[in-house]
Amino acid sequence: MTFDLIDILKTLAVRRPVFHSEADFQHALAWIIHERHPNFEVRLEYRPNKLKQKTYLDIWFGHTGAIYAIELKYKTRRLQVMVGEEPFDLLDQSAQDIARYDFCKDIGRIEALASAYPGLTGFAVLLTNDRGYWRRSSRDGSVDGAFRLHEGARLSGRLEWAGHASAGTTKGRTDPIRLMREYSLNWITYSKCGDRGNNEFRMAIVGIGSFPLAPAGTTA
Repeated sequence: MTFDLIDILKTLAVRRPVFHSEADFQHALAWIIHERHPNFEVRLEYRPNKLKQKTYLDIWFGHTGAIYAIELKYKTRRLQVMVGEEPFDLLDQSAQDIARYDFCKDIGRIEALASAYPGLTGFAVLLTNDRGYWRRSSRDGSVDGAFRLHEGARLSGRLEWAGHASAGTTKGRTDPIRLMREYSLNWITYSKCGDRGNNEFRMAIVGIGSFPLAPAGTTA
C-alpha cells in the first residue's frame, strides 16, 4: 500500500488552508490519513517503547507491519483571515532560530526511530507563512547558521549553535544535533489565504527511513 504524504497534504490544503494552532494541524492531518487509509491504526502523541529517551511522536500509524511516524511544526506570522465563515487570527511567532533547531532535532529523532524500528518511514514537516524560513538570509554569522532551512539548504553531520549564541537562545537546546544522512530542503506551496501580507503558506517535508520522500515540485 502506497502512502503519499505530499498528496495527502495537498488534499488537506483544499479543506483546511490554514490552522488555528499546531494541535489543530496535527488533528486535521491525522483525520485525513485515517480517511485515506482506514486500515491504519493512527495514534497521536505516541511514545515508542524502543527509544531510551522519553519521546512522544505527533502522529504514529501503521498496518500489517508497516510503520510510519510524523513530526510536525506549524510556525506563523501575523494573519487575520476568514475562511468561509470561520475567522482565523494567527499570532506573530518569533524565535525562528529556536524553531529551526527544533525542526532539525525532529529529523534526528526520526532517524533514531528508523534505526530502532527497521522498515519505519518517517517525516518531519514544517508548515509556515513566515517567508523567513524558506528565504536565504543575506546576513552572515547568524547564531543558527547550521540550522538554516531556506530553499536548497543542506543539513548533515553535526549541527550546533555558533559560539556567540546567547544562553537565553540555547537554554534547553544546548546539545548538538547529529544527523546520519544528508537532507536537502525543498519548499512546496501549501495554500494562499486572502490577499493580505503573510497569506502564503509553504511546507518543507523531509523523508527519513527505508522509503525516503520522492522529489516533488518546489517553489523558490
